[in-house]
Amino acid sequence: MVDVSAKAETERGARAQAIVRMSPATAAAVEHGNAPKGDVISTARLAGIQAAKRTADLIPLAHPLPLTSVEVAVDVDVDSGTVTLVSEARTVARTGVELEAMVACSIGALTVYDMVKGIERGVAVESVVLLEKAGGAQDWRRA
Repeated sequence: MVDVSAKAETERGARAQAIVRMSPATAAAVEHGNAPKGDVISTARLAGIQAAKRTADLIPLAHPLPLTSVEVAVDVDVDSGTVTLVSEARTVARTGVELEAMVACSIGALTVYDMVKGIERGVAVESVVLLEKAGGAQDWRRA
């Protein structure tokens, strides 16, 4: 682990995004909440929030952080066959919450996959990216 003991505690936040691609018919089932395993959107949101809280257990050199907020928004675009998850994590700590935001999106996206694989096997988690981070030495935003 990196020694962050000399750093000041500051407010920090990060946003990340994951995109899951599927057929429009599968996306419609997600949007309507009638997938075989139930309400995909609510389950993916909860899985993402729960995962963010466990980041230090999943990433070996990550610092355990006292999260002050984790949100996961899920947007379904039936026409393009995509489910987009955007997470935001916040803390007051000596290190950032980029991993927590990205883990939230990753696990949320994998939850979407798990819940629709009975409908369609070709579902793909296409990307997980950091959108922005704030606090610490410098802010950053994806162009």
